[in-house]
Amino acid sequence: SIYFEGEGGQEIGAYGHSKDHRPDLKQMVVAVILDGRGMPVCSEMWPGNTADVKTLLPVMERLRRRFAIGRVCIVADRGMISRETIGELEQGGAQYILGVRMRRQKEITEEVLSRAGRYEEVHPKSRDKKAPSPLKVKEIMHNSTRYIVCLNEDQARKDAADREAILAALKDKLKQGDKSLVGNKGYRKYLKSVGSGFLIDEKKVKEESRYDGKWVLTTNTQMNARETALQYKQLWMVEQVFRTMKTILTTRPIYHKCDETIRGHIFCSFLSLILMKELQNRMEARGLKAEWADLINDLEDVKEIRIETSSKTVLLRTELRGEAGKAFQATGVAVPPTARIITDKGNGTP
Repeated sequence: SIYFEGEGGQEIGAYGHSKDHRPDLKQMVVAVILDGRGMPVCSEMWPGNTADVKTLLPVMERLRRRFAIGRVCIVADRGMISRETIGELEQGGAQYILGVRMRRQKEITEEVLSRAGRYEEVHPKSRDKKAPSPLKVKEIMHNSTRYIVCLNEDQARKDAADREAILAALKDKLKQGDKSLVGNKGYRKYLKSVGSGFLIDEKKVKEESRYDGKWVLTTNTQMNARETALQYKQLWMVEQVFRTMKTILTTRPIYHKCDETIRGHIFCSFLSLILMKELQNRMEARGLKAEWADLINDLEDVKEIRIETSSKTVLLRTELRGEAGKAFQATGVAVPPTARIITDKGNGTP
């Protein structure tokens, strides 16, 4: 969702669930479709009160027709898919890998997470900061539905430590008889009412520990558990794209007042995203690394100065600083000489 400063166009601006915590402003919903390599393919736009689940199926069918796609696999997070949508996906013959709301589905808490079984290691724990996060998976079948339980042991330890810190603070607050702490969501879920006071709900604490470092997927694909989890983890590419659009490319906020100029603004941002990704891919292919903000600043400093005298016209190029040279190298663009004569009127040469 991208919010507007102003009226938000004639039709595309609407009040909806604001992920930017600005319910006071109208917004629009933007989708970016990526290929398997994370490259942007196309973008879609809707009024700001459009629900994710209502856009998914129409977009899928439009992509099928537009790009002649034979097989589709929907990968989506927990908040995007309803049981009704899953039924429509299955009727349409689409495959899916979907995140499951663990705490809200009884069969997950009582059956899937309770089922014994050995985890398969996908990524081992590593001291290398650039290595993938540790990941283990195991497959569970329940009522003809296939589930994949995923475990990150580093995250599990962090979740446990965070909970212990909350409980320690909560115990101190309870000694003070501070009933106002019930308004704190972090505290409230571990409390139970006893008479006129509150106690820590040990049963709830134990229940929460079952979710440490875990997430659960459901799928109708034939992929093994390992590949299913890795495909789901690629959702970070989508999240990264939207962070880039909102921050680095400053897509938001939007100040235009006509639908056509609003759509043009988003489309230009999308084109910028394509160019950015292409440059990054070319640099990575050559083993060149640079922070995007530094790269852009260094490229903006690359200029040519035109000097005209009575006899000559000369172009002077500023010095390549920082990361600018890497971009020229990656794109195969020849760097012009520091100084070059365009015309030499004394010799009559252009």
